[in-house]
Amino acid sequence: MSGRLQYRAALVTGAGSGIGLETSLLFAQEGANVLLVDINIAAAEKAASIILERFPEVKAAAFKADVGKEQDVKAAVDKAVALFGRLDVMFNNAGIMHPEDDNALNTEERIWDLTMQINVKGVWWGCKYAILAMRQNPIDEANGLHAGGSIINTASFVALMGAATPQLAYTASKGAVLAMTRELAMVHAREGIRINAICPGPLKTPLLMDFLNTQEKRDRRMVHLPMGRFGEAVEVAKGALFLASDDSSYVTGTDFKVDGGLSSCYVTPLGEQVLPPPSSLV
Repeated sequence: MSGRLQYRAALVTGAGSGIGLETSLLFAQEGANVLLVDINIAAAEKAASIILERFPEVKAAAFKADVGKEQDVKAAVDKAVALFGRLDVMFNNAGIMHPEDDNALNTEERIWDLTMQINVKGVWWGCKYAILAMRQNPIDEANGLHAGGSIINTASFVALMGAATPQLAYTASKGAVLAMTRELAMVHAREGIRINAICPGPLKTPLLMDFLNTQEKRDRRMVHLPMGRFGEAVEVAKGALFLASDDSSYVTGTDFKVDGGLSSCYVTPLGEQVLPPPSSLV
């Protein structure tokens, strides 16, 4: 097996579904050993079993953790290092978009605090313990392994644009992820640790579809999408693979957009989408 992540070790949070699931499968397909972390351990175990069946050359394991708890995040990183001997890629992907998240007048403090606990503190702790682990990565020039690594944080296009369909706590949390990513990237740039944020546009994932639970809500967004469709989780996974691999060796501190052109659009084009979306890896 030869791939862009061969012999490397990756940890993916929120790995049981959506972006995390597709990314875990893609990382394994590219040769990485993967620790699939999720609060839903059954979903993570199912995903790990798919990897082990499809890609017997790599190692995969599931681990239950709530990224809103620092000790859980530390335990997950420790587990990855114990299983694989190193940590080359940390994908801080787990997050929430609470259905009661609204505007400044209607969002309750408990919703704000919960969102910040998971979406901001969870990413902070993921970066913290990944950095500590990556500093200790053994060098193996024969297999292209070196100190340092790649940290990828899931932000969102909503951190770059305003919307009159508010989800204030979520939007603010993703803005915090962008700012945190930029600063940490500068602090650790000379340690061989690259830190980037990936900014998905609206995706056809359970997280967003549960939030957009009426046709009216979905249509309200669709009119703004230049490509005429929601994105697919596998398309974000492919962006994450680029950031995880040495293909992006001179890329750090970026807001990497995978949004179908949404954040660059003023007036959407007319006509039908010519190309179908890519197929899921699941």
